Amino acid sequence: MTEEWPRFFPFEPENAHKMAAYMKNHFPFLGVSAPERKKLEAPWLKKSKQWEWPKLCSAIQFYFHQPEREYQYFAIDLAQRNYQRLTIEQLHELLPLVGEKTWWDSIDAWRKVYSDWCYAHPANLVEVFGWFYGQEDFWLRRVGINLQLKFKEQTDTDLLQKALNADRTTSEFFIQKAIGWSLREYSKTNPQWVQAFCASQPPLSPLALREGRKYLPK
Repeated sequence: MTEEWPRFFPFEPENAHKMAAYMKNHFPFLGVSAPERKKLEAPWLKKSKQWEWPKLCSAIQFYFHQPEREYQYFAIDLAQRNYQRLTIEQLHELLPLVGEKTWWDSIDAWRKVYSDWCYAHPANLVEVFGWFYGQEDFWLRRVGINLQLKFKEQTDTDLLQKALNADRTTSEFFIQKAIGWSLREYSKTNPQWVQAFCASQPPLSPLALREGRKYLPK
């Protein structure tokens, strides 16, 4: 039997146009602000901790396939709230959603789901990294580049270097921004490694260098 899921966010037209415009009109919005959305979804996130995987997966799939962006955010929030109890097979089952309705907001939210899961399961890092590395879709590669964003001392520098070098000369803005972001974060833990990587060849883009060197000594 198919689970019936409610659409519980209100339509606030005065905000909807502004929110859609901010996201370059890639997606329709209901106009629900982030604080209001968090408040409305909180009871559902709490309930979701008790759902078995088929029910949780059904909810994530249903809400992510709603047209309005707020519901897609909610779907990712459901995954984020429950990532600690997902198996690697269940995590992989959600992977097709990462490549749908892509823009920086959803990609970076999905990245956190996969990143937090990998941080808790370091033995599976290489396998999960392989789901994103070398993909034709640059948005998926962005996840791979930033997969270890908050890993600090736990960072696998071989994987990080592999991801960065693969897209080192890619002209896509969101890729270069991701490279710089990853370097900037890791520079807080290992500035010597980041300094050496920034000095290596072929040269990084000005954007990646500017972002990556932000916290390095001048």
